[in-house]
Amino acid sequence: MQNIITGRVWKLGDNIDTDLIYPGKYLPIIVAEEMAQHALEGYDKDFPSKIQKGDIIVAGKNFGCGSSREQAATCLKFAGIGAIAAKSFSRIFFRNAINQGLPLLTSDAADAVDQGGEITIDFSKGTIVFPGGQKRFPALPDSVMDILREGGLIPSVKKSLGIA
Repeated sequence: MQNIITGRVWKLGDNIDTDLIYPGKYLPIIVAEEMAQHALEGYDKDFPSKIQKGDIIVAGKNFGCGSSREQAATCLKFAGIGAIAAKSFSRIFFRNAINQGLPLLTSDAADAVDQGGEITIDFSKGTIVFPGGQKRFPALPDSVMDILREGGLIPSVKKSLGIA
């Protein structure tokens, strides 16, 4: 993961649950690249074809609520989502995303950014810069940033064990 990410905004609302992110009918799929073909299909059936690598989701409260399916975070990462900024996250989704190496941050940026606009997230400075302004967000702990920099929990553990 890079410390600075710039991407196009997909603005979503509150309570985006895991069934909207990755519908249950696709749970038998186990290949991450195939999962990506169904990212946010429950929210918008055409969404998977609209995503571009590096796009950023900006959402309201309780993003990732619902079931504990880790496929929700996996499909977003492999679809090319660069980061997710939301007012709050379901705890299990937050952890699943970090484990997958998908950067998340807590921010009320959804109140200030426009759908389709471009924003820049600087994880080192804790800022989101957008046309007409800037928002600050709480820094992620160093341990979480280390996992994200390595691309997820498994690569991070492998590196720490010297087997990467």
